[in-house]
Amino acid sequence: MSGTTVRFGILGAARIAPAALIRPAARNPEAVVDLVAARDRRRATAFAGRHGIPRVADRYEAVVCDRAVDAVYIPLPNSLHAHWTLAALEAGKHVLCEKPFTSNAEEAHTVAAAASRAAADAGLVVVEAFHYRYHPLARRMREIVDNGELGRLRHIEAWMCAPIPDKSDIRYRYDLGGGAMMDMGCYVVHMARLLGGEEPEVRSAAAKLHAPDVDRALSAELQFPSGHTASVHCSMWSSSVLHLAARVIGDDGELRVANPIAPQYASWLTVRSGGGRRAEFPARRPTYAYQLDAFCDAVLRGGPVLTPPEDAVANMAVIDAVYRAANMRPRGT
Repeated sequence: MSGTTVRFGILGAARIAPAALIRPAARNPEAVVDLVAARDRRRATAFAGRHGIPRVADRYEAVVCDRAVDAVYIPLPNSLHAHWTLAALEAGKHVLCEKPFTSNAEEAHTVAAAASRAAADAGLVVVEAFHYRYHPLARRMREIVDNGELGRLRHIEAWMCAPIPDKSDIRYRYDLGGGAMMDMGCYVVHMARLLGGEEPEVRSAAAKLHAPDVDRALSAELQFPSGHTASVHCSMWSSSVLHLAARVIGDDGELRVANPIAPQYASWLTVRSGGGRRAEFPARRPTYAYQLDAFCDAVLRGGPVLTPPEDAVANMAVIDAVYRAANMRPRGT
């Protein structure tokens, strides 16, 4: 690493990669996407040609071990996240891993322990790619809850429902770590934890199934130690066709947010408190651009990481508990 640039290698020609890394890197002088590999070299070559990536590798191992690569971006199926994060750390690479971090909490513990050793021994950075958390909107939501204008916190609600009609999609496969709670529910669980300020217990959960142990929709009720509660809802295929929102209710007011996950596509928040109501409109810069800024800052200058492996362990623990409360198996068990 030159000290001024982070050179990325991508594992897999994934659909999310252009928005999550390639386009933000094209606008970020501290990031370069240098190498991509896919299971099919022809697919990787075509992907590299479309997106201006200069080098193609035959195997994921070649990316992980490439001396010119500083950081590995992992947008692979959920079931492969733990394996390739561990492999990248073993090879001395920083890691930006798509959410959810692993298949289950046990895997997350294993990876977090390895990440902690790698951070201490070699200064390696590992980030779970909850991109929304790096946007100023997430910080503003937390500020409004923390500054007291809503009064004592009572209840949080979060929704991420968006249709995935193609039932052959990997997100409908248990063996690849699929399911609505894994793909979309990880966001609403994370947001409930962010706004709740504590680690919750799962009181109940109910799923609509695509197949045994594969949820197409799931809702859960959470309880926080201080007494406030949360309801989280996610869906890949249900009557809730498109619903991206959050609400926080306090004794003295209420916060509502439209599209807290990707505010670059239009979002707003409203606060009702003290007999008044106001609206705020967040920045339209992409969440992924803020995330890449933070990742490069952490790698190059030791800047803060808002979604470290320890936080991923806590998030996966709630997800596992949600599945068990819905009488389903956590992924990879």
